[in-house]
Amino acid sequence: MAEPQSPHDPFETFRRLWGPLGVPVPGLAMPTLDPQEVKKHIAELKAVEGWLAMNLNMLRMAIQALEMQKATLQAMRAGAEAGKDAAAAQQPNPMLWPWSAMQQAMQAAAGTEVQDPNRNQEKKS
Repeated sequence: MAEPQSPHDPFETFRRLWGPLGVPVPGLAMPTLDPQEVKKHIAELKAVEGWLAMNLNMLRMAIQALEMQKATLQAMRAGAEAGKDAAAAQQPNPMLWPWSAMQQAMQAAAGTEVQDPNRNQEKKS
């Protein structure tokens, strides 16, 4: 004779069908029918969700920090390049040093300043 079903538990048939082993078997298509188990799984999944959200925020902060580091390094490189260009512009042209040396020697020998020929033309005009 069949065992009478409890009128207040309509899922008893499913429990008897899926639970003859007495232990939950992972991978079965039938979810648990115990409300306490469902509540427990919800709490566990919310804990995992919070952990994942925290890790996602930490990952975002790490990405932002690396982007700032990259921008800083690029700015430093650009500054170094500009410094090299400025230093190169300030260095005298090695091809013109004989001319500069000759002008300085002439000034020292004459004891006067060598006049720019264009300067004299401006005075005449």
